[in-house]
Amino acid sequence: MTWFYLILAGLFEVAWATTMKMSQGFSNFKFSLLTVVGMIASFTFLAFALKKMPLGIAYPIWTVVGAVGSIIIGIILFKDKVPTMTWLFIGLLIIGIIGIKVTSGH
Repeated sequence: MTWFYLILAGLFEVAWATTMKMSQGFSNFKFSLLTVVGMIASFTFLAFALKKMPLGIAYPIWTVVGAVGSIIIGIILFKDKVPTMTWLFIGLLIIGIIGIKVTSGH
């Protein structure tokens, strides 16, 4: 369940970042509210994961899930442009997370 909580926390991080963008500087109440709900959910699931996982493993994974997910959402919803070379570094982030998972024993 720990990894499930951690991935869920990362997905909620993507959700709140996305709704924050959609809130247009917190001027749209609906998306502002969804941002706060997403933040609370993200931090709550991260806290659940931290009960059984070291901070030095959980936090970077949470951050990368949020970062990579936000990049993907940015491309899909907001037509963000990602330079070709950036994809190499996104891949390295993903490889790093896989490496952490494989070697952490969690």
